[in-house]
Amino acid sequence: MTSSSDRSHDVRSPKTYAIRTYGCQMNVHDSERLSGLLEDAGYVRAPKDADGADVVVFNTCAVRENADNRLYGNLGQLAPQKAARPGMQIAVGGCLAQKDRDTIVKKAPWVDVVFGTHNIGKLPVLLERARIQEEAQVEIAESLEAFPSTLPTRRESAYAAWVSISVGCNNTCTFCIVPALRGKEKDRRPGDILAEVEALVAEGVSEITLLGQNVNAYGSDIGDREAFSKLLRACGKIEGLERVRFTSPHPRDFTDDVIAAMAETPNVMPQLHMPLQSGSDRVLKAMRRSYRQERFLGIIEKVRAAMPDAAISTDIIVGFPGETEEDFEQTLHTVRESRFAQAFTFQYSKRPGTPAADMEDQIPKAVVQERYERLVALQEEISWEENKKQVGRTLEVMVAEGEGRKDDATHRLSGRAPDNRLVHFTRPEEPVRPGDMVTVDITYAAPHHLLAEGPVRSVRRTRAGDAWEKRNAAPEEKPKGVLLGLPTIGAPAPAPAPAAGCGCD
Repeated sequence: MTSSSDRSHDVRSPKTYAIRTYGCQMNVHDSERLSGLLEDAGYVRAPKDADGADVVVFNTCAVRENADNRLYGNLGQLAPQKAARPGMQIAVGGCLAQKDRDTIVKKAPWVDVVFGTHNIGKLPVLLERARIQEEAQVEIAESLEAFPSTLPTRRESAYAAWVSISVGCNNTCTFCIVPALRGKEKDRRPGDILAEVEALVAEGVSEITLLGQNVNAYGSDIGDREAFSKLLRACGKIEGLERVRFTSPHPRDFTDDVIAAMAETPNVMPQLHMPLQSGSDRVLKAMRRSYRQERFLGIIEKVRAAMPDAAISTDIIVGFPGETEEDFEQTLHTVRESRFAQAFTFQYSKRPGTPAADMEDQIPKAVVQERYERLVALQEEISWEENKKQVGRTLEVMVAEGEGRKDDATHRLSGRAPDNRLVHFTRPEEPVRPGDMVTVDITYAAPHHLLAEGPVRSVRRTRAGDAWEKRNAAPEEKPKGVLLGLPTIGAPAPAPAPAAGCGCD
């Protein structure tokens, strides 16, 4: 645990932190909140090239079969570093922490704090308590204590932001453990969501992504079946909000009013991520997915009729227990019919604690691998064909930060088209910032990106670009100097201040 020498730590020298995030968009969103909480408590982010941080936080995922092996491997690597660095602390949160609880400290006794998915707001207090009491703090709440979006935040982007509209999931998919770890669906009030969006836009954000484990089921907790489509339309009325996206919906809850709202609301982007998981009705039933192939393809057809240029992506699991070659052929058929712009394909792996993990007829690894490779090859071919249809189009691209790994070598910049396709474009002569908009002509297509090799037609400087410039020009704020500690051991923690106003689906 923590040595007593840490008690003499000079509060004028701020502690540094690093967060390692695994898993879905929910975890990414939670990590932004964890950063905000720590900085609100006086910590500063450790430089990327730093030798180590005073506090290392693992925000974990429990979806993949080897998630625990990955965590304990990383914790093992940190053990000697912690032993040589008095006062260093390690915290583990997220879905795996919610699931394994006391097991983490038993397997890795050098961990100081274990917290769950429902009480991320307690991290600074638990770190301070572990330091004072010199023993590990394990605190797992069984129900949500505060919506992530009500906590302080340190957003990774100045021009784009996640906005959580619900947490939890009411589905019972046999391959997924998320409902057991994040609980039943709980919706935020529409007014609170819109107030957060308006506040973000006032700060310069021009793109928001509405986030939920089953985002289009929004409204079931507040008794309004059309609440999600109403929310999309309300976002369309917010001045200065240029792009609205959402993830991830579920085919069961994807209704015609949502399609109409997408098509009729100009700032809702022509992009849809619609998880398929399998094209076989028999496998979908075994997965406890409440739709069948015909229903799924019907949704795709309606979306394309309303938004011909929409880019549709999906998630697919290959090798679910009992999947036959005929079942797999039905998945390939559905992929051919759907013409996905992109597919996130996964080889089935056992999720401990899920019904599917105990099913008979687990598919041999070699069979799963062979099917996976056939699916990837088919989708690569389709993605390339769909991207080639973009050649010759003129698109307005939002300039991104860090999207193109080869941009420096190619002297290009990168950004996202309205349908979220990645576009690499020639660097314009005039200065352009992340968050600004450029109009370009698409000249070449690859399976996973587009190129605009000619000169940029125009540059539109935006408030989002101003926000990015301001953030990167501003000097680092001086830390507040005192941890969010406890006046006395066991005293209640201060309530967090309101914020300025996932792949399982």
